[in-house]
Amino acid sequence: MQAQALLQSTPLRVSQINPTHKPTRPTNTKPSLTRRRAYISAAAPKREKDPKKRVVITGMGLVSVFGNDVDVYYEKLLAGESGIGLIDRFDASKFPTRFGGQIRGFKADGYIDGKNDRRLDDCLRYCIVAGKRALEDADIAGDNRSKIDKERAGVLVGTGMGGLTVFSDGVQSLIERGYRKITPFFIPYAITNMASALLAIDLGFMGPNYSISTACATSNYCFHAAANHIRRGEADLMIAGGTEAAIIPIGLGGFVACRALSQRNDDPQTASRPWDQDRDGFVMGEGAGVLVMESLEHAMKRDAPILAEYLGGAINCDAYHMTDPRSDGLGVSSCIQSSLEDAGVSAEEVNYINAHATSTLVGDLAEVNAVKKVFKNTEGIKMNATKSMIGHCLGAAGGLEAIATVKAIQTGWLHPSINQFNPEPAVEFDTVANVKQQHEINVAISNSFGFGGHNSVVAFSAFKP
Repeated sequence: MQAQALLQSTPLRVSQINPTHKPTRPTNTKPSLTRRRAYISAAAPKREKDPKKRVVITGMGLVSVFGNDVDVYYEKLLAGESGIGLIDRFDASKFPTRFGGQIRGFKADGYIDGKNDRRLDDCLRYCIVAGKRALEDADIAGDNRSKIDKERAGVLVGTGMGGLTVFSDGVQSLIERGYRKITPFFIPYAITNMASALLAIDLGFMGPNYSISTACATSNYCFHAAANHIRRGEADLMIAGGTEAAIIPIGLGGFVACRALSQRNDDPQTASRPWDQDRDGFVMGEGAGVLVMESLEHAMKRDAPILAEYLGGAINCDAYHMTDPRSDGLGVSSCIQSSLEDAGVSAEEVNYINAHATSTLVGDLAEVNAVKKVFKNTEGIKMNATKSMIGHCLGAAGGLEAIATVKAIQTGWLHPSINQFNPEPAVEFDTVANVKQQHEINVAISNSFGFGGHNSVVAFSAFKP
């Protein structure tokens, strides 16, 4: 009744729609050749030409289980080396999963002062080091930083879990010793926006600054948003990506409770096996992956090193289940399609996919089903899984995988998907099984999906003036 009253009171006329009605064209008429050509021309994808709106990658920085050097990281990926091992940061002997992609020997010397280095949660430390190393790669370190307009430089580094160690320690202090023993850094270091904030404070970047937290899709959401700030003329340069440090008792225990993790404790290095019929869950990882994204105009003015071009991206939601993906892949397939439209490329131009591929029973095939809806012909498309070697780095996963994607574009070599022993016959893609492959990439896409049904896809290519 309320809806009827609203429709009656509105000054707009509401037309009655007959769902069975189909518009007809007189049988003796045909669309002219000119009109058909115009339609085809309008429908054909077009890449951005405006140098103010074209977005390029000029720097990359990371913290990973393979260290903090981008080239070393990719060399180890190309070699098919596993970074997975038994957890020794805490006693994990009573957990049903006792391994992960734990970072060891991390040092922030030269990037974070000693006092803050001791105080900060690892999630924040990883972000600051990765961000500053990305700026070094982009030739914006030291005195060169003064040459950019800091009011038009922003930071958008997200995290799925935030400062989990600080949060866990704070709760323990409250329970065991009372509120007076909670550190004053508890709230600032636990909230998810602080990684972006601290990096910007350190650098003096006054442009757009916030974080996005969409679970394991976080990094790609940040790339997508950062690129749009540049395209809209709100920033010349953005540091974007993700950071995560959740391999602590409460983090491990939480995912165990979700029944999401592999329990292959007798052979951790083969536990992450995307698309293998014997996969039994994902493997936790950690780290940070960050890109320096700039307008082409800004990059060319400062003669920046251009590593690749960000063509476009898309985000959406499955609106289906809290943790499970849609089995029909509808949300993911529409997200891929939207990303290609935003990038101005056709499905036929894509010949490399860095897959989300977490090694879960449902998720791996759901992604494949979605990809097949968009790419009808799988021949010529290579698809690999970075997580087979570094584990699932949650909010940082898309950042570390974007770096792998850009390196693949630069080098012409794809890293293998390791642990492919008994492949799912339904996959029907070349998954670069166990051994690296040489492959000239035309257009690459990188997929990331997260709990809550968050889908994200970003597209890259080699830069062509």
